[in-house]
Amino acid sequence: MKNTEYDFESIIDRKGTDSLKWDLFGDDLPMWVADMDFRVAPAIESAIQERATHPVYGYTIVPDELFESYISWWDRRYDLKMSKDDMAYSMGVMPSISSMIRCLTDENDEILIQTPVYHVFFYVIEDNNRKVLENELIYEEGEYRIDFDDLDEKLSKVKMMILCNPHNPVGKIWSEGDLARIGELCRKHEVILITDEIHCDLTDPGVKYNPFKPHDNVIRCLSPSKSFNIAGFQSSIVHATNGELLDKIKTQMHIDNSDSCNVFATTAVTAAYDESEEWLEELKEVLYENKQIVKDYLASELPIIKLVECDATYLLWLDCSALNVSSKVLSEFLRQNQGLFLSAGIDFGENGDNFLRMNIACPQELLLDGLARLKAGVIALNIINGF
Repeated sequence: MKNTEYDFESIIDRKGTDSLKWDLFGDDLPMWVADMDFRVAPAIESAIQERATHPVYGYTIVPDELFESYISWWDRRYDLKMSKDDMAYSMGVMPSISSMIRCLTDENDEILIQTPVYHVFFYVIEDNNRKVLENELIYEEGEYRIDFDDLDEKLSKVKMMILCNPHNPVGKIWSEGDLARIGELCRKHEVILITDEIHCDLTDPGVKYNPFKPHDNVIRCLSPSKSFNIAGFQSSIVHATNGELLDKIKTQMHIDNSDSCNVFATTAVTAAYDESEEWLEELKEVLYENKQIVKDYLASELPIIKLVECDATYLLWLDCSALNVSSKVLSEFLRQNQGLFLSAGIDFGENGDNFLRMNIACPQELLLDGLARLKAGVIALNIINGF
């Protein structure tokens, strides 16, 4: 690994900390859920420790400083102007989306998503007694693109679309042209567009992220939780320039009790956005190096699995179609045979069944261990299957 100012090499033992990733199932090497195994930025750690010295942890308001941190971040990094009047605090992106579904659609309505996509999109729609309508992405020659003819036809049937940008799990940043066409079609069919932009900061070095430009029918969900590994503080915002929509969302989030603030959340967010930008830039270099390690390893040691090229997130989408086995079977075999937990592609939609999702946001020692386990598991599976 290149010399770094920050510590991205130490292996931190997270077992016994009630970690969803490390304690829920007890696998030897979990590389599934989207959080990082790196120590947080020093400014965040110091700020939390300082706040913790105050001996009272009562109910907390959302101060202007939090909104100002978001405004400054999006202005200087993405040249996108935001106003506090257009923002609402929420405990998280998915609680926000759940509230929006309840207040902006009716039961049994269809809601459009682009599969393969973050599996919780399915749950949040179906658990709210709505129906999923899929605009399946087209996968050709190792790349994904949008089927705009299908999108146009299906948007005529829905009131709401949920967009993932960058797209989880395929790691694609949608182009300005793609976003413009999506926006035009949503306006044409009078569809409310929710954009989940939680992975927006995690681009390859030098790669530009394209945010969705604010518009009357667009609601943006933003959070530093993935970028700075602070998901446990449960903090995000909703950004919408349509005041009528935003008021409805605020009311519903209040009804749902999802607009309250964790006592440490503001401290973590402001320390991230205001003091940890250099840490993020170094993180991006580390993640890119990890991505190249995976690419080279697969090419030389495990060419039967192909890496889908991506330019954002720390989640890699592995094309395992040549193994001729379902992703559920493959994922479970790797867990049982090698103690390696990768996400089964079918969890992200039927058209994800030939894939596995791999989280590479970890020290290189763990990454190399994971790759060795993947290779050993594939060899063992092929021997069992007689390949």
